[in-house]
Amino acid sequence: MNIIPSLVNQGRQSTMNYTTLEIEHQPQHSTLWLKRPERHNALNETLIQELSLAFTQLQQATEVRVIVLAGRGSSFCAGGDLDWMRRAANYSEAENLADAQQLANLLKIIYRCPKPVIARIHGAAIGGGTGLAAVCDIAIASTVARFGLSEVRLGLIPATIGPYVADAIGWRQARRYFLSGESISAERAVSLGLVHEVVADDELDSRISSLVAELNKGGPQAMASVKALLARLRQGSPWDDALLEDTAINIARIRIGAEAQEGLAAFFAKRPASWI
Repeated sequence: MNIIPSLVNQGRQSTMNYTTLEIEHQPQHSTLWLKRPERHNALNETLIQELSLAFTQLQQATEVRVIVLAGRGSSFCAGGDLDWMRRAANYSEAENLADAQQLANLLKIIYRCPKPVIARIHGAAIGGGTGLAAVCDIAIASTVARFGLSEVRLGLIPATIGPYVADAIGWRQARRYFLSGESISAERAVSLGLVHEVVADDELDSRISSLVAELNKGGPQAMASVKALLARLRQGSPWDDALLEDTAINIARIRIGAEAQEGLAAFFAKRPASWI
């Protein structure tokens, strides 16, 4: 049984018995492990549903400051499960739409999570695995990680993951890799902007731990506000006067908030802020 910390403290326990996930709780962060190693953590209906639920619960857990997404076994996520894809081939269009909407909703939940999300990527991260890397705020890959958008080779398209992958690597590169389906090495993924860093396989966990420590230095509300700010900036322009005015209003409001007051007081007193 996996129990979300803040729900326990509030007298409510999550009694969800995950079959495709393992949640590892550590001080101020939780790691969501995809747990289908025999299938290289390939996505199916159950994993999509459980991952959506787990992310929703972790967002509400006040003790959880950072979420790490990782995979058990030799792969991060090798895309869609073959049995799931075989079943989908026999679905009606309406059934396929409902199925696709579940994955689209999962990707949206992760991308819009108010807490920092780190992807810990090793081995295969193909198709939907590449999409999962793209929706996380920070993606760290091992040197043995490999990516790809091979959907066209199956007569499919990278539709639900498309907005996130194209945003990460840029439209020009998306035109190439969406069409070619060619394999992408970890080093190439860095140059494309799909991942932020590549480290040796045996250094992956220590690098993730150091990033978690850095993220935990930031105010929780400030980081959530940063993600909201980035969403507005993504749609705006320095030529948009309304956006510029909104940024001024935003910082003025945040400055008088309790978290900012504590952060500034801690800085001037040369002490750690209360959230550290």
